[in-house]
Amino acid sequence: MKFDRRTLAKLAVGLLGATVLGFSPALAQDKPAPFDKPGQVKIALVRYLSTGDFFQAYLAGVQSQAKALGVDLRVLDSKQDAALQADMVDQAIALGVNGIIIQHGLTESMKDAAQRAVDAGIKVVAFDVNVENPKIPQIEQSDRDLARLALEQAIKDNGESWKSGYVYVAGIAPLDRRNETWVDFKKKYPGIKEAAQFGTLDNPIANSVANQARSVLSANPDIKVMFAPYDEFAKGVKIAVDEAGLSKGVKIYSADISTSDIAAMREPDSAWAATAATNPAVVGQVSVRALAQLLAGEDPGKSVVVPPTLITQKELIDKDIKNMEDLSAKLPQFAHADVAMPKWMPNPNAK
Repeated sequence: MKFDRRTLAKLAVGLLGATVLGFSPALAQDKPAPFDKPGQVKIALVRYLSTGDFFQAYLAGVQSQAKALGVDLRVLDSKQDAALQADMVDQAIALGVNGIIIQHGLTESMKDAAQRAVDAGIKVVAFDVNVENPKIPQIEQSDRDLARLALEQAIKDNGESWKSGYVYVAGIAPLDRRNETWVDFKKKYPGIKEAAQFGTLDNPIANSVANQARSVLSANPDIKVMFAPYDEFAKGVKIAVDEAGLSKGVKIYSADISTSDIAAMREPDSAWAATAATNPAVVGQVSVRALAQLLAGEDPGKSVVVPPTLITQKELIDKDIKNMEDLSAKLPQFAHADVAMPKWMPNPNAK
């Protein structure tokens, strides 16, 4: 029996619907409608990217905030299939959800799908994908600041003149925004010479990038800095740097953070010098909170920005930070962002 893409999407959504995460309702007093009856509220998370620690933590944040609100959450994962992600938006509409979070994706495939959801009366927010719709708030990590913080540290560590490798895939909104900062930095510091640009989102991303980085390092042995503004990119570059025996001669600067990233940065003579990051679990929570505000008739703003933090290898070692729990405990600004947080909103991080 043959199945076309739309049939497979319907089957996938049906299976996911059968395993919906059921959350017990939070206390309803003092909460606006519809959260005075939260068990009747259904929201969907429609994902494009899901591979890697960042996206696992982001999902955990979405789940924790949905649980705190007491709503039903449907998680639909297209696994980097742009057409399937658009189909899944249509399936979420058919399931009668009240709100949708679109997580990553391509503008050309998601723009029309997002508009269909809006036309159906469904509230929508978008994280790290530009759906070109003024009615849809954009959840952002302040990607330009992420890149700026990492690159400022690279300048501090290496001076204003060095040869670099750069990992980039165009068409992904957060990477495009980080690229804008990289372009600006090269103009500001003409001593920075980009020897090679490469990158891929083929799974497994880190291993695929490592394959490319091996060739780049072989062809450009005088590269001193690798700017890899996504932690899966940085992992791949580190694999290649370690294999080439260049860990003392190359420094890696990235964006995003996870427990495995922390372990890699703390290794003796690790080339991974610094990263700029928001807590992906907090970004997931903020995504749900912004959607909840829309459902409650409130305005979270056109751009909902979660501020980033610079995290250096030295700081991880000096403060004995070994995992994300340590990072949140020893850098309190990392544990919670007071963003999209009206007084009635439950805080899943409250103890």
